[in-house]
Amino acid sequence: MDIRKVATVFGGTGFVGRHVVARLARDGYVVRVASRRPDRAAGMRPLGDVGQIVPLYASILDERSSVAAIEGSNLVVNLVGILAPGRHVSFEAVHVDGAARVARLCASAGVGALVHMSAIGASPDSVSAYGRSKGRGEVEVTRHMAEAVIVRPSLIFGAEDHFTNMFAAMSRYLPVMPVYGGATRFQPVYVGDVAEAIRRIAQGMEMGAGTGTGMAGEIFELGGPRVWRMEDLVRWIMRTAGHPRHVFAVPSWLARLQAFFLEYLPGKMLTRDQLAMLHIDNVVAPGMPDLARLGIAPLSLEVVGPQYLARFRPA
Repeated sequence: MDIRKVATVFGGTGFVGRHVVARLARDGYVVRVASRRPDRAAGMRPLGDVGQIVPLYASILDERSSVAAIEGSNLVVNLVGILAPGRHVSFEAVHVDGAARVARLCASAGVGALVHMSAIGASPDSVSAYGRSKGRGEVEVTRHMAEAVIVRPSLIFGAEDHFTNMFAAMSRYLPVMPVYGGATRFQPVYVGDVAEAIRRIAQGMEMGAGTGTGMAGEIFELGGPRVWRMEDLVRWIMRTAGHPRHVFAVPSWLARLQAFFLEYLPGKMLTRDQLAMLHIDNVVAPGMPDLARLGIAPLSLEVVGPQYLARFRPA
């Protein structure tokens, strides 16, 4: 095993990050798991050999810690993102300024490959602040490091995801399930396939380094094998969890009223910006490089979901 290669994964302790770290470790990288909570990476050490997984404190909002995390890396993966702004952090700070900082520091440090995670629908002209910030972040990344590769996943599912587990848990107690944006289309993609895509992109960039070939500068959109309507997706989750419920399609006026109040509560269960996103289709655009381009046959929610949603079924 060649342990001279070094990969830094910002957000490596997160849902997607743990899968990415495991794959990079198997490829022989010394993996720096860069996080504001490095203690959460302690349990990830068994994913590699002794000393191969290195937890360290680093925040993309902080210049000094980001410099230390990036220096000497062959590969950097930025997975950091938020779904709603908080009291001390904003979309602008994380998705735009933070993304720009990582790309700028990678370029100045001579990092060979940068993979930046964005989201399907990212655009400076998006109707949602989330989508606009993701789009502006992409612009900043490519401005500082044109050869960076951007990945835009659809809704990501897996044993530790928030979306499918949330609806499965709610179905235990609610007699009727409220659904927002019931006709909106999603293309759920398995977290393992997203991590494998990042791994293969890194391999492709490494092979193409200095040759003008490979995947430098590409944008990949990652989706699963099936496109779902939101309402159908929620119904499937509830049935699989063993608690089928009636669905209540929340009218737009009521949804806006609920979001207005809920976004000020702890946890931000629903915000007006999230409500705007829930009315925009989230599927791979025709002609975009996707999982097939990387040689990955995506696993479906119907195959993977029952394995972890079974824990919600009645005993």
